[in-house]
Amino acid sequence: MLDRQQLIEGNVRLVHSCCKRFVGRGIEYDDIFQVGCVGLVKAADGFDETRGLCFSTYAVPTILGEIKRLFRDTGAIKVSRSLKELSLKVQREKELIEKSGGRADVSEIAKRLGVAEEDVAEAVAASRQVVSLTFENDDGINEIELPSESHENEVCAKILVNDAISKLNKQEQDIIRLRYFCEKTQTESAKLLGISQVQVSRKEKRALEKLRLYMR
Repeated sequence: MLDRQQLIEGNVRLVHSCCKRFVGRGIEYDDIFQVGCVGLVKAADGFDETRGLCFSTYAVPTILGEIKRLFRDTGAIKVSRSLKELSLKVQREKELIEKSGGRADVSEIAKRLGVAEEDVAEAVAASRQVVSLTFENDDGINEIELPSESHENEVCAKILVNDAISKLNKQEQDIIRLRYFCEKTQTESAKLLGISQVQVSRKEKRALEKLRLYMR
């Protein structure tokens, strides 16, 4: 079993990666980082390694959720309609599980709703906001406001990819960036790095295998 303290201390840079997305939006970086660390701790407490999910995949939405809640509390950003609806579903499912005597953890709720665990974690964080603009009547759940579309999945993907690449050695990082960010051919990459095309091919394959492992 993963050690909680090591899990937290070993993923602090993941918090920094998330915090950088919010620099210059009116809140001091130290405050953003502090809230991000709260999200990291909550992710460590709620993480179930037996589910086969990579911790960083589970932690990023939780960290981002805490940071975005800080901005929502100050009126800086809004929450998407889909996330609000999922938050309500998560809450109802949590109550049903608890009434039946079950354990209402993220994994069980995700399984019952048929959604990803990281989506449930994000919804749980979002559910702590003020929801006075959400109401229910005979027509079902209604929203007064129409917030902008969320790009959360794209943000999470970029953070996870960058974090995985940072774990590669320097030459592997250079090859991946040249091949997949600068769109260079193996021959062009070989000339820039001063190695052979065959070496680029072998090192690229090895680097991709590592990335798949890091992002599982």
